[in-house]
Amino acid sequence: MKDGALLTAEKITGGYGKIDILHDVSLSVRPGEIVSIIGPNGAGKSTAFKTIVGLLRPRTGTINFNGEDITGLRPDLVLRRGLAYVPQGRIVFPQMTVLENLEMGAYIVTETARVTAALERVYALFPVLAERRKQKAGTMSGGEQQMVAIGRALMTVPKLILLDEPSLGLAPKFVTLIFEKLVEMKRAGYTLMLVEQNAARALAIADRGYVLELGRNRFEGPGQRLLADPDVKRLYLGG
Repeated sequence: MKDGALLTAEKITGGYGKIDILHDVSLSVRPGEIVSIIGPNGAGKSTAFKTIVGLLRPRTGTINFNGEDITGLRPDLVLRRGLAYVPQGRIVFPQMTVLENLEMGAYIVTETARVTAALERVYALFPVLAERRKQKAGTMSGGEQQMVAIGRALMTVPKLILLDEPSLGLAPKFVTLIFEKLVEMKRAGYTLMLVEQNAARALAIADRGYVLELGRNRFEGPGQRLLADPDVKRLYLGG
C-alpha cells in the first residue's frame, strides 16, 4: 500500500459522458481513519465516490485499493474486494423487513456463521435495528432508514466504507446520532470516507479532510486544522 494508504485516487479526471466533472482530483485514506470531503454543490464530491466504486470510469488517473489497481473495475468486483458504498438518499428496500434489508447486504457472503456474526455487530452498533428487525423498512423514519442503509453496507465487514451525504435530509436529532455512530464505527475499527454538506460537523470528526471546488482539490489537511482555517471558514463554513 502506497505510503500506508488503504485507498489512493491519483489525478482523477472524468465525469459523465464527454463532460468532465473532476479535474486531476487526488484523495487518500489510511486504515482506521475518518476522511471527510466537503465543498459546495457541484464540486464533484459524489462524482468522486461514484468513480472510486466503479459506477463511473475515469478518463485519466488511477485508483488503488488495498494494494490493487481497481481503476474502472465493476462495482460488484470492487465490493468483493472490501470496499462498501452507501449512496445518498437512504436507499432501502421498502417492502422488505429490516432483517431482510441487512441480509441483502451479505449476498456475497456464503457462510451462515459469518452472516450471523455480521448481524450481531450491526445490532450492537444500531440496537434499534434489532428491535425493529421484523418491521418493513419503508415504514421507518428517515434516520432509521439511514441506519439500515449503513448497517447493510457493514454486512460484508468491509475494509473501507464510503458514505455519500449520510446526514442529508435528516431531522436534527438523527443528524447528531449519525455523526455519533460514525465516530463509534471508527472506534470499532472501521475505516470511513464521507462526502458531507454538513461541513463543520464532518471536519470535526475527521482525522483528515479535503475541500473540493469546481472538481479540483482546493484545501486538504487534518480535520481540526481545516476547521480553524480562516479561508475554509469564510468560504465553506459560513464563518
